[in-house]
Amino acid sequence: MQSVYIAGASAGSGKAAVILGFMEMLYAVNRRVGFFRPMVATGPLDDNLTSLIRDRYDLPFPPEMLYGCTAAVARKLIGGGQYDEFLKLILDKYKRLEDECDLVVVSGTDFRGLVPSLEFDFNADLANNLGCALVVVVRGFGRRPPEAVQALQMAHEFMRHRGGDVLASIINGVSPEYLDEVRERALALMPPTESVYVLPEQPTLRMSTVGEIGQALGAECLSGAGDSLNQVVTSYQVADMEVPEFLKHLDDGCLIITAGDRSDIILASLAAEASSSYPRVAGLLLTGGQHPAPSVLRLLGGLERTKLSLLSVKTDTFQASLNVNRIEPTILPGDGRKIASALGVFESNVDVDDLRGRISVRHSERITPLMFEYQLIRRAKSIPRRIVLPEGGDERVLRAAEILQLRRVADLTLLGNPERLARRCAELGIKLDGVRIIDPATSPDRERYARVYYELRKHKGISEQMAHDVLVDVSYFGTLMVYCGDADGMVSGANHTTQHTIRPAFETIRTTPGTKQVSSVFFMCMPDRVLVYGDCAINPNPDAEQLADIAISSAATAAAFGVVPLIAMLSYSTGSSGKGEDVDRVREALRIVRARRPDLHIDGPMQYDAAVDASVAAAKMPESTVAGHATVFIFPDLNTGNNIYKAVQRSSGAVAIGPILQGLKKPVNDLSRGCTVTDIVNTVAITAIQAQIEAQPDDQPAARLQGQVEWIGTRRPVKSAAQAAS
Repeated sequence: MQSVYIAGASAGSGKAAVILGFMEMLYAVNRRVGFFRPMVATGPLDDNLTSLIRDRYDLPFPPEMLYGCTAAVARKLIGGGQYDEFLKLILDKYKRLEDECDLVVVSGTDFRGLVPSLEFDFNADLANNLGCALVVVVRGFGRRPPEAVQALQMAHEFMRHRGGDVLASIINGVSPEYLDEVRERALALMPPTESVYVLPEQPTLRMSTVGEIGQALGAECLSGAGDSLNQVVTSYQVADMEVPEFLKHLDDGCLIITAGDRSDIILASLAAEASSSYPRVAGLLLTGGQHPAPSVLRLLGGLERTKLSLLSVKTDTFQASLNVNRIEPTILPGDGRKIASALGVFESNVDVDDLRGRISVRHSERITPLMFEYQLIRRAKSIPRRIVLPEGGDERVLRAAEILQLRRVADLTLLGNPERLARRCAELGIKLDGVRIIDPATSPDRERYARVYYELRKHKGISEQMAHDVLVDVSYFGTLMVYCGDADGMVSGANHTTQHTIRPAFETIRTTPGTKQVSSVFFMCMPDRVLVYGDCAINPNPDAEQLADIAISSAATAAAFGVVPLIAMLSYSTGSSGKGEDVDRVREALRIVRARRPDLHIDGPMQYDAAVDASVAAAKMPESTVAGHATVFIFPDLNTGNNIYKAVQRSSGAVAIGPILQGLKKPVNDLSRGCTVTDIVNTVAITAIQAQIEAQPDDQPAARLQGQVEWIGTRRPVKSAAQAAS
């Protein structure tokens, strides 16, 4: 089941009633339904909608699990240019709730007090990152049919631009006289894969109750409670005249706003409420912080049948009137009339069985960069591994280490002089509590590592003294920590070359059995999916055997990180159309892979457009089950791969994570010298996950790929290499 994100396309859409309808529909068949608010004003206990849902559906979660952050935290993060951190905070809290539920109904925020013009943009962005199907609620209140349908069309054009996964659209609050026309126009506008519903205006839901007004104003309730507070306010009347004139202006359901010392108005309102010859008064709002005389309060206390509530506020009458006029109606817990009205409208105009069925069979394939990064951190945290960072003196490494330690992603060791690192951390305001710091020059383990290195390399002419000397180098020391089992992985390269970082691993750790070639991949995080590019960092001109090794290793890496491996062997020619040494090398690599790993889904040679574009693939490689849908791209040489990954990164805004080394017995990964703190955090998380995988020796590559391929939707069925050959 896919969770649902319900967002208003504009302010005043009335989405609270729609959210209530969805909760009722889903809760009726599944009690493991959660509810989540990305942002609340001050806290979940003060949020009306959260309180309503918790109370009505008896949600077994503490209030703090049901929201992402407060408005104050949101302002601080967004105002400080930390929008991604804001999204990550919400995503982290949402995932904790999602783990406890079968699905979650998310109520989009109105973003009040921040940047209202970005409300829908923010909600669309967040729905994508949470992996939710989006339900768009369009305001129909006060709009004629062309205006309502145009608003729907604009919302959908925006969502198509954002790449949103729209489940249904609802035009809410359409005048009954326009209902059929709006429904007909909306159905003609929407594609058949998306549901669209039109809900008629329900006057009760567009009006505030006395209780809602009292809560919004922080009023003190002097008299009347329970059902009295559920009286609907149809209008309000400022009473500053004499009683005879006041009585002439009463309307049914009006709220009387008057000074607290106007006992005559209070008593006249009580009399009008009890009289069958005058309109019904909904309640009184007394201003100026003044209370009625004790004798009047005593009179009120003795009335058993009155439904008149008296509320008191400290503001003057003019300001109180302005405040009342700004209040937007909502649904409070315990307001049975409004709840029944909202559910009645929803269930009478929405095909709940069809909608419930659509939700139950949907599964999101979307993986945004934020989702992928979150999954990396979460998976790394599940079984913490020991990761060594040799470049302890680099500010970026120190800042990344603090983040990793605070989030408990891995057990870290930094290499460097402890006193110097302590001074540097103090200068930067960084705390590294719990992080181990080792100086290779003075470490008692240096002698042990030197002896190990000597035994491994003496056949190459390395002497014991040379081995001892080389172990002062942080790259060698960190690598020997991994080789000897004192660390599970290493991440370096922030201020060392790739060669400096990986040479020690080639000399000591070496390749996994069955793999002849160490290679690398980049995870290319596109707006809605993750692609794998290899090799873009290690092998300049691989031959056919090496290309085959790169393809097999890249498939295993992709599968290990949740990317279904559909492998495209890239070249300047597609299919059998081209000739030449380079394209023949790719064909030979394809043959080798199919012979060694017939379970893999691989095809080639093909050009990049045929690999990613289904229409091009249909023309150039119509029989291929990989072309047009590739997820793993094997480039013919380093020149091509390195330039393509950087071109895609810079021109599309994709997040490139890597290079990630593959083929080593134990994980060692290289950073770019231009890396950011986020790059380091992600690479450490990936290294920790690789270490988790390597700790399971029986988990062979073929087993890792087993069951990974699930083809969803209307795409062509995927066949393995063996199936394709047959």
